[in-house]
Amino acid sequence: MGFVKRDVVEDERHVAVLVGGLMESIRSAFDAEDWDGLRQSHFRVIAHVPAQGISVTDLAERVRMTKQGCGQFVSHLVGTGHLETGADPSDARVRVVRRTAAGEQNVRDVTERMGRIEDEWRAQVGERRYATFRAVVEEIVLG
Repeated sequence: MGFVKRDVVEDERHVAVLVGGLMESIRSAFDAEDWDGLRQSHFRVIAHVPAQGISVTDLAERVRMTKQGCGQFVSHLVGTGHLETGADPSDARVRVVRRTAAGEQNVRDVTERMGRIEDEWRAQVGERRYATFRAVVEEIVLG
């Protein structure tokens, strides 16, 4: 796969530009495969739905979207068969979102594909350096 290499002025090679290059390489890898019309933004929404389900409001907060935008994504993913919605047993006014079998399979497929991408990165820089890179990213993102 390799990274998307761009001409970037040396003074502008800050972390945001470099991380953007990583994200471009991920997008390119996924765009090269058939995902039934789903995009990475769809994968992110599906992946944030826990097994017990979640309200659209809470899901929107998790994925950092507006409630309205998240609701549109959920409606689309219900239409594709990846999610389903139903009333919350404790409050019928609340719509609970759950993954379907297709949604569960999508999460497994995306996780597997990301694993192959990470294997390519690991092969490019070596096991020790990749492990350090991953640990630093986890520390920065997860705290």
